[in-house]
Amino acid sequence: MKQLIQGFLLALCMIGGAQAAIDAYEFQSEAERERYRTLVEELRCPKCQNQNIADSNAPIAMDLRREIFRMLEEGQSNEQIVDYLVARYGDFVRYKPPVNIKTLLLWYGPIALLVVGFGVLALILMRRRRGTDSDAHNTLSEAERERLATLLDKKEP
Repeated sequence: MKQLIQGFLLALCMIGGAQAAIDAYEFQSEAERERYRTLVEELRCPKCQNQNIADSNAPIAMDLRREIFRMLEEGQSNEQIVDYLVARYGDFVRYKPPVNIKTLLLWYGPIALLVVGFGVLALILMRRRRGTDSDAHNTLSEAERERLATLLDKKEP
């Protein structure tokens, strides 16, 4: 019982130590707040592999949120902000990278693999059909069947 109480008190102490950083920015209008929310949800954190800037608690994500807020206050457009972040961190910060020479494989690779897969499947099926057709051509003639039957009927001494 004593260990249970000690464990409970330890858990309470640990909860008090955990603090979450909350960004509190004052926006001039609700539209600007919505633009900020859209941008931080559509951009990926460079440190956290698959988390957006809004959900990440990484220090770089906090810096990026602060930078986005600053750029919004300066009156920059969403495209300018995204272009700035792409120039700094590459296309990785976008969840939907643009279609260009570098990303062709990313965009069209799955479709190409699917087409190749169906082509291989069709080729295998065609070869199997040819194999059964060639077996039909290898059937015995009537004379050969009679000879085979007589050979099978003979018993060795």
